[in-house]
Amino acid sequence: MLEEAMAFGLSMEAGLGRTVTARYRFARQWALGDRKSPVASTPALVLIDGDQDIDAHLAPFRSSTNDKIPATLTFESRLPLSPPDFLEPSPKWSVSIGHVLPPSLDEADAGEPAGTAQVLPVSWQRLNHDASLTDKTLNPDVVVLVDSVQLAAQPGRLVEAITILKRRFPGALLWTPGLGGPDNLAVLTWFGVDLFDMARSRQASAVGVLLTEQGPRHTVESMDETADMEQQLTHWKSAIASVRAAMASDQMRSLVDRQSLTSPRLVEHLRRHDLLCQQVPGLLSSHVASDFKFPCHSVSIQSDPIITDWESFISTEYKAPTGLDNILVLLPCSARKPYRLSKSHGRFIRAIGTSACHEVMITSPLGLVPRDLEEAWPAAHYDVPVTGDWTGDELARIQRMFKTLVERHNYQRIINHSGMEFKHESIEITDTRQGDSAGSHEALERLTEAVRAAVDVLSARGRKTEKILLDNFASIARKQMKTDAWITDMRVRGKPPRYRLESGQTQMALWSIERSGFSLPKAVIPALAELKALPEIHLHSDVVWKGDVFGPLIESFDPTIRAGSDLLVYQDGSVIGLARAHAPGWEWPTTPGRLAKSHQRL
Repeated sequence: MLEEAMAFGLSMEAGLGRTVTARYRFARQWALGDRKSPVASTPALVLIDGDQDIDAHLAPFRSSTNDKIPATLTFESRLPLSPPDFLEPSPKWSVSIGHVLPPSLDEADAGEPAGTAQVLPVSWQRLNHDASLTDKTLNPDVVVLVDSVQLAAQPGRLVEAITILKRRFPGALLWTPGLGGPDNLAVLTWFGVDLFDMARSRQASAVGVLLTEQGPRHTVESMDETADMEQQLTHWKSAIASVRAAMASDQMRSLVDRQSLTSPRLVEHLRRHDLLCQQVPGLLSSHVASDFKFPCHSVSIQSDPIITDWESFISTEYKAPTGLDNILVLLPCSARKPYRLSKSHGRFIRAIGTSACHEVMITSPLGLVPRDLEEAWPAAHYDVPVTGDWTGDELARIQRMFKTLVERHNYQRIINHSGMEFKHESIEITDTRQGDSAGSHEALERLTEAVRAAVDVLSARGRKTEKILLDNFASIARKQMKTDAWITDMRVRGKPPRYRLESGQTQMALWSIERSGFSLPKAVIPALAELKALPEIHLHSDVVWKGDVFGPLIESFDPTIRAGSDLLVYQDGSVIGLARAHAPGWEWPTTPGRLAKSHQRL
């Protein structure tokens, strides 16, 4: 029983059993009840006063509000969700909502404070005035944003409030009463909302309107449609199924982009959310599965934090492999990833004919992708339609990145085979396309001649295969870890694609194509710890680390932890092993369930 409670991050008296079964940024799917055999999952519905009775597995909670001033909110489960026994429908909580003023009066204090319980009512005023919300011992099971409908009408405030609440109470389910519907469920789930209600569907039904995944619409009489609550519920079920399927297949962003286009306000909310997410450390992943694709099919993707994070890294931290910043060759991208496996890049590589040049791809939406990073996330995992057309944002990003790349390196020749125009005041730029297609015989001949002339003039020397691999691995280590110093003096062994990094006769890392990153053995842990090459987590002195990493074990942690990254595990000041993060840093340490998987132990 104690192990069950610890896995949920709860005490034996806690009320709501829950654990995350799928996550992507702020969007999460929670299993409710016994984690070994859950009885419901999110996104889910909350029945409110006046609702018809529906399946408890779809609507595992009920809530009611009395007529007193200030009102009292009662929130209860319709299923057995309380550990450790999970025997009867529970938990049940009641709490005062307090006086809730309009969000426009954010400078005012409502006077009558809201109560504090495992179900926590929060308003915009409370976020601004109630210091008790910063109490680190406050860990509610459910947070209710009671004025979410009013906040949605205030530019930027809804997504700001949700982001604050997710970061402050990462282990809680979030409900935005009266706001959700099948038409915005995917977008709100993306923001971090877990629980929904049918208030808007009841309003729509009263005026003969259906709320669908594609937006509100009038019924079609020729199709015998009605707007009754049975039909409204059918659309809820379809929307919930779409979100759960998208979470399982890592396609939430695509679903969100499509749904946001049904409403100008949703587009606005999504753009503001993307901007806020750029400021959240530890939100993005460091590694993804080999079959994961980052969909770049819509214009809205230009504001996605993945894009801005990549631009920031290339512009401020990236450095070309040592000795490779004399000759820069700019190339177009390819649909196939990594680029070198495409037919077009096979022709480019043969035309270049040497490994003495620094090859950099021009691509949408990432901007610039160096050859030495083409196997890293997200460079090897984005999916974009190839039309040859560029948006203003894409052109501006490419020019910014080109400028900073050249400023931070010592290029003496730039050979441009990308088809895009670049200029520089002091460095000669040779256009090898001259209006021809990149793969044309004439353009490839010009590419060959330009490279040959630059190599001769600058006496540039090619690299052997092992040196190329080491350079690539070092660049990837700088992107995914805090340093590449641990790779110094190693040798590459094995056959592609499963290369080994060895020091003497000892294997220090294995290149894993499954995660586009390194698989690390015990032998490398001391070196990684000495160089502080990975984020650190520290366990309490009095715990025994037997299984994976759960919140109650954590004494301190690096808030920049990204999902998928390897972590150095410390206890009493000594490194004791490695773990691999399942949850990003914003969820630590109060999110129930496994935060990191045990990987290696000394």
